[in-house]
Amino acid sequence: MKGFNTEELIENLSQITQNNIDLIQKKCIHLGENQLQWKVKSDNWSISEVLSHLNSYSAYYHKSFQERISKTKFKSVKENFIPSPLGKSAWKSMRLGRANNIKRKFKAPKNYNPSLNAKLIGDDPVNLFINEQQDLLTILESSKSVNLKKVKIKISISKIVRLRLGDALMFVIYHNERHVQQIKNILAHPNFPKKK
Repeated sequence: MKGFNTEELIENLSQITQNNIDLIQKKCIHLGENQLQWKVKSDNWSISEVLSHLNSYSAYYHKSFQERISKTKFKSVKENFIPSPLGKSAWKSMRLGRANNIKRKFKAPKNYNPSLNAKLIGDDPVNLFINEQQDLLTILESSKSVNLKKVKIKISISKIVRLRLGDALMFVIYHNERHVQQIKNILAHPNFPKKK
C-alpha cells in the first residue's frame, strides 16, 4: 500500500474538522434546551448527548496528541504516511459511506456513553465542541512537523494498544464526522421541534 500524501491527508482532515465546526455553529448554537435534548426514539442520543460523547473523546485524544507531538524525537516528516493494518481497520470502521451514510453501528464504551454516564454531559456541549474542534485544527497544524508513522498514540479503551499518529488522527476525525452526520439526521427529522 502506497499510503497517503502526508500534506494532503492533513489538509483533508483539517477540512473535515472545519466543516464540522461550521455546521455546528450554523445549525446548533442557537438551539434551545428542548431541541438539544430531543430524541428521535427513547434509546437514541440527543444532539446534546452526541456532542458530549465527542467532547469526552476530545478530552482524551487531544491531550494525548499534544503530549506526543511536543515530546517526540521523530521530527523527520515523511512525504507519505502508511497506515498500519490495525489503524486502517479502526478508521475505516468509522468512515462514512459514499452517500454520507453510517455503514456500521457500534456501541460506545460505557465511560464514553452519555446515556449511561450522565457526568459526560456538561453545561454547554455545543460551545465546548466548537472550542475542542478549533484545538484539533491547531493539533493538525502541529502534526505537520512530526513523523505520522513513528509517533504512537495509546487508544482510549486500552493501555496497551497504540496507533500511529496518522491512523489515530483519521480515527478521531472520521468518528467526529460520523457523529456530526448523526446530528444532521436529527435536525432533518420531520418531528424535530421547531421551537426552543
